[in-house]
Amino acid sequence: MSELEKINQGDWYNFSDAEVAAQKARAAQLCQEFNALAATDVQGQTAKIKEILGGFGKRVSVQSPFRCDNGQNITVGEDFLSNYNLTILDLAPVKIGAHVMIGPNVDIYTVNHPMTAQGRRQYLAKALPVTIGDDVWIGGKVTITPGVTIGNDVVIAAGAVVTKDVPDHSLVGGVPARVIRSLDLSEQ
Repeated sequence: MSELEKINQGDWYNFSDAEVAAQKARAAQLCQEFNALAATDVQGQTAKIKEILGGFGKRVSVQSPFRCDNGQNITVGEDFLSNYNLTILDLAPVKIGAHVMIGPNVDIYTVNHPMTAQGRRQYLAKALPVTIGDDVWIGGKVTITPGVTIGNDVVIAAGAVVTKDVPDHSLVGGVPARVIRSLDLSEQ
């Protein structure tokens, strides 16, 4: 089984593999091209981010800089908005719903490494998908870890580290993030 097949099955894989490295190099090149575009070149930025992403809805806006490991594993829904310095390590799929806003300096990770020194010395990693529902607002400096599912109508407070699934209609915050309260659908 190839290392890319291992990634797709959620198995441990060698991240120094040539095919894995080539995939990351392609993404790095496209991100560099995106990040080099003038901020006033909205049309060029939109075209380039659509070239990077695996799928997108209407009205996609991503502020540079943006970084990812693959790009083709990222899908975003309609009315997607990301502020500056979004990093998505998308060796596994990252599915983001419609009407999602992401603050600055947010990191979304699908990749993790072994807890043992021996495993890390073997350049092993495992990728688990991340899913973000519709109508989610992710505050600045949030980190989302591998395998997490975030429900619909969720607000994640700035600085949170999300390590577990988040239920619909929740405000979460802290390190690690926990549900602070349910959101009332009638409040602004």
